[in-house]
Amino acid sequence: MRRTFRFQLRPTARQAAALTAMVGDHRALYNAALQERRGAYRHPSRTTVRYGDQSAQLTGIRAVDPAQGRWSFSSQQATLRRLDRAFAGFFRRVEAGQKPGYPRFRGAGWFHTVTWPKDGDGCRWNSQPDHPTRTRVRLQGVGHVKVNQHRPVAGTVKTISVTREGRRWYVLLSCDDVPAAPLPATGAVVGVDLGVASLATLSDGRHIGNPRYLATAARRLTRAQRELSRKKRGSGRRRKAVARVAALHRTVRRRRLDLAHRTALRLVREHDLIAVEALRVGNMTRRAAPRPDPSASGVFLPNGQGARSGLNRSILDAGWGVFLAVLHAKAESAGRVVVEVNPAHTSRTCAVCGHCHAGNRRTQAVFACTACGHTAHADVNAAVNILRAGLARQTAQAA
Repeated sequence: MRRTFRFQLRPTARQAAALTAMVGDHRALYNAALQERRGAYRHPSRTTVRYGDQSAQLTGIRAVDPAQGRWSFSSQQATLRRLDRAFAGFFRRVEAGQKPGYPRFRGAGWFHTVTWPKDGDGCRWNSQPDHPTRTRVRLQGVGHVKVNQHRPVAGTVKTISVTREGRRWYVLLSCDDVPAAPLPATGAVVGVDLGVASLATLSDGRHIGNPRYLATAARRLTRAQRELSRKKRGSGRRRKAVARVAALHRTVRRRRLDLAHRTALRLVREHDLIAVEALRVGNMTRRAAPRPDPSASGVFLPNGQGARSGLNRSILDAGWGVFLAVLHAKAESAGRVVVEVNPAHTSRTCAVCGHCHAGNRRTQAVFACTACGHTAHADVNAAVNILRAGLARQTAQAA
């Protein structure tokens, strides 16, 4: 398997300044390469500049600009590839008729990561293996930086990235050939219904609560954002206010991710097969497009977005997408099976007689079948339907 290991760095003050300068120089390279592509295409000759052309210019750039010359050549190539992927995605979306999203210049707050495509080429993981107490990673132009390695690294380190989050620095190791760690079979299966009142409801009747981390931090976020709105653009106080708002959002994200890891690990340890809905969270929370009024040009009718915004916020606060991604990764490592089923009508179909009707679900929590009279918690009934569909699909695939 391919897995990514993430550790916090403990740089000295001088190393932190070097890391900041490195990110800034790579951002300048990214923006310069983007400007070259834009300028070449706007020229009457309509010249197309590609990655190979810009990579060939790196040697001359490093010779002329000492700031660029002190960093790894391969990391600068990775930055140019990052821009090339942005353009490839732009053209792919244009061909598919989607919203294109032309690549933009990166400001100081929108470029935080530098990547080395190969361990040993401008970087070295565990650069001082004989050190008795501390793991270090060597980065060209920065030095040997201490790493808070809280777990062993498995597999072969392929690429190394350094990213900044606020005032913290992290190293990400992308490793190949990570061995799986299969868990012993339990003989248990479960269906999982994701929701807003509870993060997950299991087919055996258990409920996993939804702490609503964003709603809990809403008051502090509101206060911090109001303080931010009063600050003058470009001032030092505004930068501090921006950092406070970002720190609150990072705290919410980390707490949500921690809950997803703990919940997924519990499910994987206790069950051999886990059936979940094949949810498209991005589509479910997408803002509705305005509806033009056919009777008046340039006038748009209400699209119901105001009524949906609260539900969209609750879905995103629950973190369904994060939970499903973590669940799939942990199940793969543990040798478990995760089956995705069609979510259509799982909440309005009776788990006893199979009768499907919108009136079966009386309220958000109460399910009462209009045909056989079966009553249950609505989310538990849906989880049972999800499990039944997951088992049927698994049997069909095995046949």
